[in-house]
Amino acid sequence: MDSKVQSTLIASLDKFAALSGNDSVKLEQDLVDVFSKDLGFLEKVEEFDEVFDEHPSFDELREVFFDLLMINFFASDIKKLEEDYLDSDEWVDIEEDTIDRGTELLNLLLYINECHDEQIKPELGDFLREFLLVEEDEFQDEYHIYEDLISNQQLADSSIEDICSHKGMIDLGEEMETLFVPFMAFFNQPKANAEAFKDLEEFSADKEFDTAVYALIAEFNVQN
Repeated sequence: MDSKVQSTLIASLDKFAALSGNDSVKLEQDLVDVFSKDLGFLEKVEEFDEVFDEHPSFDELREVFFDLLMINFFASDIKKLEEDYLDSDEWVDIEEDTIDRGTELLNLLLYINECHDEQIKPELGDFLREFLLVEEDEFQDEYHIYEDLISNQQLADSSIEDICSHKGMIDLGEEMETLFVPFMAFFNQPKANAEAFKDLEEFSADKEFDTAVYALIAEFNVQN
């Protein structure tokens, strides 16, 4: 299992557990075991789902952790496969089988990896225009998916309190409905600190999820 993915998973679970009052120790160990197994990706997905089925109080995190499972595959598992595996028919079939899984968090994590490679700081405008290419004609699907972030970019320069209160005043699309606050909170405060977590706990309408996903993103942004 990739070490950064492991620390990210643990940081997120710990925040969710602390705010929800649920013990995450067994879930944490079970997920680390699954992520670390030498299995094909679909076999890992099956065991991953079995773990979450056994811990229903954490089910809210299932799909964002699926994104982490995918990131772990790119970072660790793929090293054991052929160099052009992602161009293979097998991987195309896997993508089709899992097309309805995960969230838009995967794109943000891939963007953060790119920022680290290029030694630049993550910024919302850069994420939208340079990574997602939302201003390009051939990427209008991405524009519609991320329209809520595009039209509210000013919030990245405001405060977490403003971000949380603003969410209740706008009609969010399906893809961004649950991720709007943690995405915006990250671009507002890419380096997690006690004040950011305190504000999420105080002002978020879904503090367990928003705080856990913000912790996930911010921890993933920590460079080893």
